[in-house]
Amino acid sequence: MALTAAVKEELSRLEVRKAPVRKAEVSAMLRFAGGLHIISGRIVIEAEVDLAATARRLRVAIAELYGHQSEIIVVSGGGLRRGNRYVVRVVRESEALARQTGLLDSRGRPVRGLPSVVVNGSAADVEAVWRGAFLAHGSLTEPGRSSSLEVTCPGPEAALALVGAARRLGIAAKAREVRGVDRVVIRDGDTIAALLTRMGAHQTLLTWEESRMRKEVRATANRLANFDDANLRRSAQAAVAAGARVDRALEILGEDVPEHLKYAGELRVAHKQASLDELGRLAEPPMTKDAIAGRIRRLLAMADKRASDLGIPGTEANVTLEMLEE
Repeated sequence: MALTAAVKEELSRLEVRKAPVRKAEVSAMLRFAGGLHIISGRIVIEAEVDLAATARRLRVAIAELYGHQSEIIVVSGGGLRRGNRYVVRVVRESEALARQTGLLDSRGRPVRGLPSVVVNGSAADVEAVWRGAFLAHGSLTEPGRSSSLEVTCPGPEAALALVGAARRLGIAAKAREVRGVDRVVIRDGDTIAALLTRMGAHQTLLTWEESRMRKEVRATANRLANFDDANLRRSAQAAVAAGARVDRALEILGEDVPEHLKYAGELRVAHKQASLDELGRLAEPPMTKDAIAGRIRRLLAMADKRASDLGIPGTEANVTLEMLEE
């Protein structure tokens, strides 16, 4: 939640001067953070957010843009919810504000998605819609395999409207229903970075990208280490198997093995887990890896041919399954 709070703190401080853009943000915040309630026969607007700075931003915008007064109610955390929640409540002339912000249409019916004037507005308006929706009910997880930027939506219509708004910004988002709750989700790292930029969370983006880069470097290093370990294990297993074959070859050939091939074979048997390069350095005089490999190859071929002529098991007979298993 640390990243989520950082994004919301930054967005709550973002200065926006154009009135239509601020109105788009307020409409989205009211739509995604709360809704309309009937109390004692009167319409009341309530928007519940998780940061005091977000509540103050919404309250100031409602007063400056629409001239309506509101109050902030602090709700203490409890149960599964940790930390305080902040409810911005508008009681007086709230029906007028609901019409002005698109919560009600011209006939007084609730709008389930987002007002068309907001959805079809400028690119800055669409960015403000996402900013308002994220401030209301958004979350950002740490970058990594399961990283995501999500907005919890009040219904499928609002989720589809938010997906459409993202599409207008060139950003791919998906609407999903998870355990009866509608969400809009973005999982691709580059797409998340692009949306943070469009919303105006530039400072948090730097922190998120830095963490993302560290994790990618660490993952790459782990993959390379595992790759190297696997290669070393395979090399050692191949050397042990080759040693067993050479042991059998010397047994098959007996006194008939040429001296230079016998010398290479005895090196292999004496140092069963050494690489060919290491065997070459152990030889007197030192030999290249290819020279050692060539002599061992000829030794095994000679022994296998002799075994075939005699009708006895060849050099593979000494290789066990344990030598070949990872």
